[in-house]
Amino acid sequence: MRCRSAFLYSDKYILYNFGFEHPFKPYRWRLTLNILKKLEAFNRDNVDLIEVEEFDENILRLVHDSKYIEFVKNMCKRGYGYLDYGDTPARRGVFEGALARVWGSVKAVELLAKGEYNHVFNFGGGLHHAGPNYASGFCVFNDIAIAIRYLQKKYKYRRIAVIDVDGHHGDGTQKIFYREKILTISIHRYDGFFFPGTGDWDEIGEDEGEGYSVNIPLPMGVGDDLYMHIFTNIISPILKKYLPQIIVMQFGVDGYIGDPLVGLRLTSNTYRYIAYKIHNLAHELCDGKVFIAGGGGYLPEITAKIWALIFLIFSGLDESSIDVKDNFTYTDIDVKSRILKILNDLRIKILSLL
Repeated sequence: MRCRSAFLYSDKYILYNFGFEHPFKPYRWRLTLNILKKLEAFNRDNVDLIEVEEFDENILRLVHDSKYIEFVKNMCKRGYGYLDYGDTPARRGVFEGALARVWGSVKAVELLAKGEYNHVFNFGGGLHHAGPNYASGFCVFNDIAIAIRYLQKKYKYRRIAVIDVDGHHGDGTQKIFYREKILTISIHRYDGFFFPGTGDWDEIGEDEGEGYSVNIPLPMGVGDDLYMHIFTNIISPILKKYLPQIIVMQFGVDGYIGDPLVGLRLTSNTYRYIAYKIHNLAHELCDGKVFIAGGGGYLPEITAKIWALIFLIFSGLDESSIDVKDNFTYTDIDVKSRILKILNDLRIKILSLL
């Protein structure tokens, strides 16, 4: 299907830099862009490259406390120490880089709300661990939550679905919307200790938000077979019951086999499948409106290839030229059997609450 797509970026994204030895590499979006330029993806009349040029810091107040914003600004101006417990350094330029990445996500959803594009990508975004008054796990400001608040405030959107495929639980996003009818779905590694230590099956939301927080915690070693089953048999029926006006995807790819921080065994087969599945569901449910953010991914070259792959798929372009071909991976049969039973019970419960 031929769709209008946009790739958003700003040279200021590179300022979101925690240092050479830090696992978060701020240039992954640029590697992705370079791949797409080499493939002449932006020479098509349905694909645009858009530079983000607005950086008003007041946008942060849609989600974050004023005291916290000033804390980040002052710590980054000072240029040393940490914004959290030791994962997220306060370095010069980080505040400006984080703000630019937030505006990339805000601009993305605005373009979708105006009907100018079907799919908009901001691979500089996806910073899902940040909460209203704290940084966490390499995330300073929660661009996804800010973009959703922007849609609610300016465009009166009420039914927004967030699908988070990062290897780590989208805890910040979940916390912000835990008592609202914003659907947040997170599929992640979990054992009670793995960072951030949240996202178990029983975290389903509270008050008006009961049933709208969906967590699918997975043990180390889960492969393509089970992950694809989850999208077909759990996520698809939940989305169809919810009927979102827009889909927001946190497309972290640190679940990829060999990624140093997660321990899942997903391959490009899974990410290709997700892209086709969500693309089709979006056109079925919400006029194709999908915002795709980045997220984790600590093998930079692999991350860039997979992000380029999903951009081409959503844009209806030939993806065969992306050099990432993997053998299909399988989940231990006992692990799979146990999880499938829990998944079925979860699906029934969530669908009864929506």
